[in-house]
Amino acid sequence: MQKRHLAAAALLATTVSFAVPSFAQDSASTADDTVVATVDGAPITQSELQTTLDQFKGQFGQMPEEQLRAVALSSLIDMKVITDAAEKEGLDKTEAFKTRMDQMRQEELYNTFFDEKINAQITPEMLKARYDEEIANAPKQEEVHARHILVDTEDEAKEIIKELDNGADFAELAKEHSTGPSAENGGDLGYFSKGQMVPEFEEVAFSLEPGEYTETPVQTQFGYHVIEVEDMREKAPIPFEQVEPQLRQLVASEKYNEVVSKLKTEDKIVIEDKDLQQAYEAVNKMQ
Repeated sequence: MQKRHLAAAALLATTVSFAVPSFAQDSASTADDTVVATVDGAPITQSELQTTLDQFKGQFGQMPEEQLRAVALSSLIDMKVITDAAEKEGLDKTEAFKTRMDQMRQEELYNTFFDEKINAQITPEMLKARYDEEIANAPKQEEVHARHILVDTEDEAKEIIKELDNGADFAELAKEHSTGPSAENGGDLGYFSKGQMVPEFEEVAFSLEPGEYTETPVQTQFGYHVIEVEDMREKAPIPFEQVEPQLRQLVASEKYNEVVSKLKTEDKIVIEDKDLQQAYEAVNKMQ
């Protein structure tokens, strides 16, 4: 049973290694060239084994380390013997193979260019400056800190307003009468900005000054509300750390368009199909 398990794992590992080839090897300065095995004289190095091992840890994380190394080595040996056989049969000389290799070469060059000429040029200082610019240009948003008392009927809400007019404590009335989930917290809803509450509730809440409560009940789909506003303030911007990934994508996209536009002016581009050319130009105008 154990042999069958390892054989199945090795087969799956080989499948994964073909689906996700290990093009990204360690740099020459850090690669470990210690030979761990040879296949018909061709070496398999420790750095190759480690790269494959790292790829497989996600699929076989529960497997003991030594067995996982064996599975990784098995997949490398399988790949070596199959590629050796393919070369002996001249499969690397076919037009289909050459076309695929050219496509892969272009993809790798594209990715390398993107990493070195775009991603590597984006510094933390650049992202922070862009964040500050976006915050400065963004429209200011207000948020209110409010409490409410939710009841089923308009008459109940009117009675609560009378008690408030006579000096009753809003939080205590909320604990006693409100049917909403915030009742036990004295009706406290915390701070919220526009768009977070139903329109009828929001409109009234943002019309009140801090310390004021509604003089008439506010009807929504949930029932009748009595609302009190405790505070109003400018909404704090989202912290830089939370939006840094999105900012990086935005800056990378802009830099990409800038670089590609410049490169397109340096190369002669001819599109034979006139309809396709018009569609191409329309698409590029939108970028």
